[in-house]
Amino acid sequence: QVQLVESGGGLVQAGGSLTLSCAPSGDTFSGLAVAWFRQPPGKERQFVAALRWSMGGAWYGESLKDRYTISKDRANHRVILQMNNLKADDSAVYYCATGRPIVSTIRTVGGYRSWGQGTQVTVSS
Repeated sequence: QVQLVESGGGLVQAGGSLTLSCAPSGDTFSGLAVAWFRQPPGKERQFVAALRWSMGGAWYGESLKDRYTISKDRANHRVILQMNNLKADDSAVYYCATGRPIVSTIRTVGGYRSWGQGTQVTVSS
């Protein structure tokens, strides 16, 4: 399994922006899909976005594509999640995950093998 280091969470006012990053500790994303999921209090883990490090394409959770952007920072070998126009409903623990899902499972928790510890995002209204 890949150890993942997440950073960038915090408290922000509604309408603000946050940037999360995910990097592999002592490892590489080569050949893997890298995804972000989130888990609001008392709810199931939800798919946010994913990309394939060695290939093109990006996938987004329902209604997030207009506010969230997932991208590769090749210089620092990390994946960035840019979140704009944040809303109170975006408050959750955000998790980075890696794996080798097929396209039909790229939006599912089961498609990923390695998970980070999570970073808290709180949006105040």
